[in-house]
Formats: sequence, structure tokens, C-alpha cells
Amino acid sequence: MKKKEIVFLTQAAMIAAIYVVLTFIANAFGLANYAIQVRFSEALTILPYFTPAAIPGLFIGCLLSNILTGCALPDIIFGSLATLIGALGTYALRKWKWLAPVTPILANALIVPLVLIYGYGFIIEGISVAACYGYYFLTVGAGEIISCGILGMILLFALEKYRTRLFPPDSKQ
Repeated sequence: MKKKEIVFLTQAAMIAAIYVVLTFIANAFGLANYAIQVRFSEALTILPYFTPAAIPGLFIGCLLSNILTGCALPDIIFGSLATLIGALGTYALRKWKWLAPVTPILANALIVPLVLIYGYGFIIEGISVAACYGYYFLTVGAGEIISCGILGMILLFALEKYRTRLFPPDSKQ
């Protein structure tokens, strides 16, 4: 195995592990799941800005977190796919630093409300499915703005100082 491959796998594994730990911390405070979520782990979705290894790391971390926190199967599948889509978008937009959190915010705000409605049956009595979707879009979106937009950008600026040490240019694929 080449050094590049080892670095890639190591970075992906570390990111997945950190994602799981941060999700468990948020879960302990009741913030990891359901209509109002502020997953601290979602701040990591800015990491594809630095390395493509973050893409599988975030997906696997989210998948494991969703399984280990007891999420419903649709959440395990589609919630994890939302994080994967967000990570791919961050990587695609890596030339524009300020856009790093946009795709994770949008992917989760668009997909997770459907999971809440159809995966968990969270329908607010007397309100249409469309209105419920709009409500969950706002609540999940607000949580993602806090997680990705605020905490993620703080993390991005903090890591940028150590970019070449943490994510050496020769380790990119």
C-alpha cells in the first residue's frame, strides 16, 4: 500500500471516529436526532474543503452514528446519504471557502424533513404534510446553520492555520 493510500485511509478513519464521538456528545444532550438537531459532528462537513478523505469519513461516521444512536432505517440510509451529498458538495465547492457549509446545510434541510415525516411519522396533527415539511425544513435547516455554518466555519478557519501539517498537499488524491 502506498503512503498516499495509507494517509487517505487514516484521515477517513479518524474523521469517521471523531464524527461518531461528537454525535454521541450531542445525543447525550438530546441534540443529535429528530426535529431539532444540532449535531456538533456536522461541523466536520467542512473537512472536504481540505481533503477528499473526509468524504468517505463523514459518510461512514454518519452511518455508524445513526446506527449506534438507534435511528430508524430510513434515517440510517437517507440521513447518511444527506451527509454524503453535503460532503461531495463541499469538495466540489472547495475553491470558494465561504460556500463550504452550503451543500451540507441544504442537503440535510431538504432530505431530513422527509425522513422525519415518512421514516418516523412525525406529522403535526391538523397540519398538512407540506406544512410539516416546511416546519421541519426550518428546524433542521436552523440546526444545520448552527452546526455547519457557524461551528463548521469556526473549525475551517482554525484548521486553515495548520492546513499543510494536517492535510499535506502530497496526500491529496
